[in-house]
Amino acid sequence: MRLGLALGYWGRGPSPDHVSLAREAERLGYDSVWTAESWGSDVFTPLTWIAAQTSTIKLGTAIAQMAARSPTTTAMHALTLDHLSGGRMMLGLGLSGPQVVEGWYGRPFPRSPLTATREYVDVVRQVLRREAPVVLDGRFHSHPYGGADGTGLGKPLKSITHPLRADLPVLLGAEGPKNVAQTTRIADGWLPLYWSPTRPEVYEASLADAPDGFLIAPMAQVRVCQDVREGLLPVKAMLGFYIGGMGHVARNFHADLMARMGYEEEARRIQELFLAGRREEAVLAVPDAFADEISLVGPRERIAERLELWRKGPVTDLLALSPDRESLRVLAELNT
Repeated sequence: MRLGLALGYWGRGPSPDHVSLAREAERLGYDSVWTAESWGSDVFTPLTWIAAQTSTIKLGTAIAQMAARSPTTTAMHALTLDHLSGGRMMLGLGLSGPQVVEGWYGRPFPRSPLTATREYVDVVRQVLRREAPVVLDGRFHSHPYGGADGTGLGKPLKSITHPLRADLPVLLGAEGPKNVAQTTRIADGWLPLYWSPTRPEVYEASLADAPDGFLIAPMAQVRVCQDVREGLLPVKAMLGFYIGGMGHVARNFHADLMARMGYEEEARRIQELFLAGRREEAVLAVPDAFADEISLVGPRERIAERLELWRKGPVTDLLALSPDRESLRVLAELNT
């Protein structure tokens, strides 16, 4: 099982530690470093900055939001950074949800997410292969554009720049069972939001047809500390925000996933509290047991024992959301 460093997205401003953490992860033998975006900092610019100050560590987006860019624009970002980094780019993509897509990007959330994702990946692949001009008679991503409000003058085009790698890895952040199953057919890997090594049955059917070499790269908060309950508080804060606030009460993919993992009543309670403005209560309502099973928190010996559960399953890459160099170092030592 390889290790990656997940840096996430910025809060109020850029983190002064991201580049130094990435360089330390590279020194410790981590295989990859990943950035993210929500509705603030973008995913590619910080990754480019990191690429310029590292030399071997792979560079991933977890995730680049599809609604933020047309698929050809995303492919341009990926092939450009792949060239500049000497072939280290890994492209992680995700749909996000209706609140973000329609509220931030001002676009309709696709009524058929599976089709929209499939078309998006198809276009990206065509750009990277550069075998012919990009052509797709799609429902969401037609190339050339053929809508009634167009000029009809669109011309199929092929990238001027020759991509460094036609097989640049494409991974998808998918949550629903059908989305995950499709991911095994159209992508090189999957970026789970939550992964519990004690509940392999949650995704067993969806992953049944995954090909050899398929990447499974979940994120997990990693924190070496003596007090487990205190160490879980950042995990619970993240869960409270995603489950309570990242979606509508009637359509929240994160809450639905928590429910499928055995915590349906708790997920609905977190939503209820968060949407009522009782955010601290929502965080405290996150069960310690759920936060614990999707993270690696506690003394070194406890993390070592729990890490074995991750290593025995299908996970190929563990992406550590880690607050400090000591936790990164301990994880690297335990994973050897």
